[in-house]
Amino acid sequence: MNRNDIIAMARDAGFESNSLGMTYTSGRLPELLERFAALVAAAEREHRAFEIAECYRCGWDGGVKAEREACAEVCDKYAKQSSNPMNFAYNCAVSIRARGEK
Repeated sequence: MNRNDIIAMARDAGFESNSLGMTYTSGRLPELLERFAALVAAAEREHRAFEIAECYRCGWDGGVKAEREACAEVCDKYAKQSSNPMNFAYNCAVSIRARGEK
């Protein structure tokens, strides 16, 4: 959150300034502060939710890539050991399924 965001939230909460840049509240300071605090809290929750979603996405992508590479390594192992394509495919499938049982 930067200075411009904070100023925009203050305006949204109802704080007003005159042509000299002086802010006035017309006797409504507690009400305006409550609104401003609610806007700041909502912006912070939104920011945290985005961060959490981004961390989850990065972790998920990393896990998918790691699992994909591990499965490819299983297939590479059996490809080197087998001259029979059916036997190779079967052994690969069995080993990949066994990874899910761990």
